[in-house]
Amino acid sequence: MRITIPADRHYVLANAHVPASVLGQAQSGALERVDITVADGVVTAIAPAGRAPGAHVIDLDGGIVLPAFVDLHTHLDKGHIWPRRQNPDGTWIGALKAVLEDRTANWAAQDVERRMDFALRCAYAHGTAAIRTHLDMAPPQHTISWDVFEAMRARWAGRIELQGVGLMGPDTILDPAALAAVAERTKAAGGILGGSTAVHPENATIMRRLVETAGRLGLNIDLHTDESPDPAANALESLADAVIETGFTGSVTAGHCCSLAVQDRDVAQRVIDKVARAGIAVVSLPMCNMYLQDRSNEAGVRTPRWRGVTLLNELKAAGVSVAIASDNTRDPFYAYGDLDGFEVLREGARILHFDHPQDKAFAWARSVSGDPASIAGFGYSGDIGAGQAADLVVFGARSWTELMARPQADRLVLRQGAAIDTTLPDYRELDDLMGPN
Repeated sequence: MRITIPADRHYVLANAHVPASVLGQAQSGALERVDITVADGVVTAIAPAGRAPGAHVIDLDGGIVLPAFVDLHTHLDKGHIWPRRQNPDGTWIGALKAVLEDRTANWAAQDVERRMDFALRCAYAHGTAAIRTHLDMAPPQHTISWDVFEAMRARWAGRIELQGVGLMGPDTILDPAALAAVAERTKAAGGILGGSTAVHPENATIMRRLVETAGRLGLNIDLHTDESPDPAANALESLADAVIETGFTGSVTAGHCCSLAVQDRDVAQRVIDKVARAGIAVVSLPMCNMYLQDRSNEAGVRTPRWRGVTLLNELKAAGVSVAIASDNTRDPFYAYGDLDGFEVLREGARILHFDHPQDKAFAWARSVSGDPASIAGFGYSGDIGAGQAADLVVFGARSWTELMARPQADRLVLRQGAAIDTTLPDYRELDDLMGPN
């Protein structure tokens, strides 16, 4: 967009379209036409269009304004390894094995740091203000990655608010010494306790140990649960049972939860009811889920039969806090992506079918801003309101159909009222980490 923001950061964004849901008015995607007054990097007033005074008025002519994005579930430590370690068949197990090989061979501190910084620069240029990242914790990686993360959190303070999750597999969780080592390092880093499991005979024990460990150390929880097409997966239900039985009072988030969509209706409803009772928030990863789930490595040609995503609409209807997020970027778990919150919203609308009726459905604009901010407890609110920092993303599109029809590469990103450079870093910066092409 060809808009000039004054250097003193005193101006009015006039005739802006803003979803009612991000203005804190209602759970509605209806677009309100307003004037947004900005002074010294802060939104000082929001008024009906045509009523805001101001010496420097920037007429958006109905252009849509959203809050800066919040990405609740990412993997900054895995990002951008695709050129040196591809997924051989596009399956989940193929991704797991490829990442294990790459981590063992290459994930020294400098490698992780450079790829993580590259990914954060992409997210920042697209308009993201807060990110939660999962970090592989299989010892000894837990010592390397937490050190890097703490340095990056300090480096990016004031631009992207960062949270880290210590991600463990079932074997680590079931090993008392390994679990204790990862949990203690996670606590020292001010992190969140995480893990991943789907179909496993000891899911009840796994979840009980995680919840009890988190409770003892005062940690919040964020897990990968049931990232599987198998209706027998019961990690999410086991997590809900453990939270309810122990009376755990910390924040709990469950990612993926794909198996809900292939379980019998009665089973799925039972699990949803338990999730709501336990106060567990659910984050869906529509792009990665669609990429990995129901992909076959069998001989011959086979088209996937389902989109891979969880029952997000049903979860939300049951009162569960929900969000959508990027997940992986250019690694064996997802070959694409760029940590673009708008891409997540755009593709989420198509994959999850939350786009109709549009005047109500696009309350889902909050699913990449205010809702994940609330779930994570970020300092950044993900809303637009008087007294909030002017961290905004401005689009030329005037309606939902105009907004969703194009990638909106010409968006204007404002941080504390100032326009930032939205030039994306060049992949060539990472060539020396990737080996021979």
